[in-house]
Amino acid sequence: MPNDPIQPQVRVGIGVMILKDGKVLLGKRKGSHGAGEYAFPGGHLDYMESFEDCARRETREECGVEIENIRFQFVANLRRYKPKHYAHIGLIAGWKSGVPRVLEPEKCDGWQWYDLDRLPHLFGPTALAIDALKTAKTFYDLD
Repeated sequence: MPNDPIQPQVRVGIGVMILKDGKVLLGKRKGSHGAGEYAFPGGHLDYMESFEDCARRETREECGVEIENIRFQFVANLRRYKPKHYAHIGLIAGWKSGVPRVLEPEKCDGWQWYDLDRLPHLFGPTALAIDALKTAKTFYDLD
């Protein structure tokens, strides 16, 4: 029916912490929740896509970088960006090749490698990934 409200849904998001020489790759978000905050490459998991394939695809699409040694880092139930609700899968990977460049200018202001002890203001799931790296925590359930 045309007047039915849209049913709320949970989306699956993938974020990829890419490590290279002790630094992480971050881009400044724009045009979405978390605009102005810094985040790892990532995006929505496509139907029937593996986590690894999603990580590779999103990293190529967003910044033209190839990654390797992709592994699980943490999972989070995120409701802090209401009305959006995400099951976020945090992955960690090594840099394989490529110079980061902005391939989706409507979504990102630029990519740069940052020292882990000198990070800019982080997007929520990205901050969780840094916490998971430091504490080995693998599960978050946050409003």
